[in-house]
Amino acid sequence: MFTVAALYHFTRFADPAALRGPLLDTCQAHGISGTLLLAGEGINGTIAGTRAGIDAVLAHIRALPGCADLAHKESHATEQPFNRMKVRLKREIVTMGQPDVNPAEGTGTYVTPADWNALIQSDDVAVIDTRNDYEVAIGTFDGAIDPQTRSFGEFPAWWEANKHRFHNKRIAMFCTGGIRCEKSTNYLRQQGVEDVYHLQGGILKYLEEVPQDQSTWNGSCFVFDGRVSVGHGLAEGPHVLCHACRRPLEPADTQLPSFEEGVACHHCVDETTPEDKERFRERQRQIALARARGERHIGSL
Repeated sequence: MFTVAALYHFTRFADPAALRGPLLDTCQAHGISGTLLLAGEGINGTIAGTRAGIDAVLAHIRALPGCADLAHKESHATEQPFNRMKVRLKREIVTMGQPDVNPAEGTGTYVTPADWNALIQSDDVAVIDTRNDYEVAIGTFDGAIDPQTRSFGEFPAWWEANKHRFHNKRIAMFCTGGIRCEKSTNYLRQQGVEDVYHLQGGILKYLEEVPQDQSTWNGSCFVFDGRVSVGHGLAEGPHVLCHACRRPLEPADTQLPSFEEGVACHHCVDETTPEDKERFRERQRQIALARARGERHIGSL
């Protein structure tokens, strides 16, 4: 059993590049796999490994400037959900493309999972899912608005086009682990929205803490690792990933004529060229060969 830790923290790093090497070395020394992003605004990512290894990496991160109170969310996986360890330098730890947004200067009001149902069931509250369209498609909260954005960077334009719909509403926002809501609620406050809230710890914390018989969540929650989705209690979900377009698929989707493992699914079969598909087939052949040797091909995740 592998421990999976999802984390983010907004703080100002004067020199993120100087932090990269020691952080990567610590992860590799403890057999940790996953992805961590470093930027001037902080750190974000998901890692997996042994209990002791995760604890060692978390201790290293909490020793970084401004990270002493970093919080993280844990779940478990029966197999290692990542092939390797990556520590990447980015302009933003979650890309919104709004240089004036700074969650460290204030966000919406945090709402605990225990209080979330009461808030979103209020008549004067509009509930907005800030995730991408393919994430929303496999699960969301009762009554939540889907902006149908393909990336988080599209959210500001969506808000500008739709803000007139919410002039008499309080706004409640949620995302997978909370990081996108840190930025989106700060953005709305800059736009003059006073009553804005977000789910503390995100969907993952809600699914961990709220019993299924009291839940207003429907479906599964997409996660950016080999598990693909999780459900209540953070149990691994039924979804698989299309390795051509990176969208989640229901088991029944793999039985459709459009599905070819590693090459295409019903979402993307018309989005790629014959040349693309041939490249994907060659990659899939290499993955199958590696699997037959008892190895994991780097392109399999």
